[in-house]
Amino acid sequence: MTIKDLKPALVFSIFDEINQVPRPSKKEEKIRQYLLDFAAKHNIEVKTDAIGNVAMFKPATPGKENAPKVVLQSHMDMVCESNNKDFDFETTPIKTIVDGDWLRADGTTLGADNGIGMAASLAVMVDKDLVHGPVEALFTVDEETGLTGANNLGEGMIDGSIFLNLDSEDDAEIFVGCAGGVDTTCTFTYKRSFAPTDFHYFKFDISGGLGGHSGGDIHLGRANANKLLARFLYNLSLEHEISLCEIHGGNLRNAIPRAAHALFGVHTENKEKVRVAFNKYVADIETEYAGLETGLKLELESVERPEYAVDHVTTKNLIEALYSAPHGVISMSRDLEGLVETSTNLAAVKMLGENQILITTSQRSSVESRKWDIARQVEALFTLAGAEVTHGDGYPGWAPNMNSTIMHLASDAYEELYGVKPAIKAIHAGLECGLFLEKYPHLDMVSFGPTLRDVHSPSERMYIPAVERFWGQLTRTLEKVANL
Repeated sequence: MTIKDLKPALVFSIFDEINQVPRPSKKEEKIRQYLLDFAAKHNIEVKTDAIGNVAMFKPATPGKENAPKVVLQSHMDMVCESNNKDFDFETTPIKTIVDGDWLRADGTTLGADNGIGMAASLAVMVDKDLVHGPVEALFTVDEETGLTGANNLGEGMIDGSIFLNLDSEDDAEIFVGCAGGVDTTCTFTYKRSFAPTDFHYFKFDISGGLGGHSGGDIHLGRANANKLLARFLYNLSLEHEISLCEIHGGNLRNAIPRAAHALFGVHTENKEKVRVAFNKYVADIETEYAGLETGLKLELESVERPEYAVDHVTTKNLIEALYSAPHGVISMSRDLEGLVETSTNLAAVKMLGENQILITTSQRSSVESRKWDIARQVEALFTLAGAEVTHGDGYPGWAPNMNSTIMHLASDAYEELYGVKPAIKAIHAGLECGLFLEKYPHLDMVSFGPTLRDVHSPSERMYIPAVERFWGQLTRTLEKVANL
């Protein structure tokens, strides 16, 4: 069985088309052109704005012209993570595999976040059998790395009063709130010197971690490769002088780091002590993550002496800062049971040019003051370590409206079709909804979608039966709005 055999056929066929089009964040030119070509092919009214967002417009079913106008919203870009370092997301289509009741990709992220939302919106645009009022479909750019499209939405791109965000990841759940977030970057400037000649050098490599979404998966206790790397180096530094030559870990601010590595040296007479310490460390980590991180690998190998190293003071400050930097859940919500209120993700460590090391962290909270509190804790720590710290603009949370009309309609639609009353929830992951509410405070808004698991990682997969229920809920909700 392949994706072409799955139902609802219209939604999966469009999703398959979308996955043939490269769409990394900030490089959405090809997927934008696909959308424009799709609109032209099907004679759909379309417009774009200066930042690159695309909006399509479908007239109401005859007789439903006076119904409230509904906006369907999804984002064009996808998180690009692969088990194959040579996979080029800018040129290569995503290969999908039907694995029982799940759809996954062949060693990469699937792109269901948010390709399935795009596919459902486009299916609504072309399905002539649906009953609906006026419908607008909005496709935004760069949701994953900066919410750039939502932040810079052009005037007149949408005109609806009801807003359906199609970027959630749990069947039978309707989301009415989300966390706000802010990124914090910390830059170390170091002096480069020649690597000592009387040292023995190692490469310490961490790979195969589960990773995952830094909002939706942060509470699961998965390993952060940057934290594991820093812990080993810090423990070594208590006993040995370390010459750090290279360090790199993680990638995207909204993904828990799955892999990291460091190139370092110690005095040659201590090389066997490092191997002993490594073996003990591996045993500790295997015990701590038994049954959870089954694919995690820690490897240590001897390497040739690199030419350059980071100065001793910066090495010490960097290792200590990374080791002590917070990561994970900071607090749980007292209002909604099981909801993470505040968290932080030590997302990426990258060497830039010849004398800089950039640390990227991402903070989230459903309480604005606590979002900034944890961001400033990160700032204080790295400032003490000698780094230059800056914060991004951030994005607001979305406060729940329990009197929402569309919430009740979407809930009733699901219950009528499937005999289950969906749970009403808030989500710790960030959605674009808060930004749209800032621009259009009159919007009545919910978010729902099919079941996705391990998004933002190569293990990302989508539960096939949930897609049909998602499509059913969406189309029935549109029909109910049309009958208001």
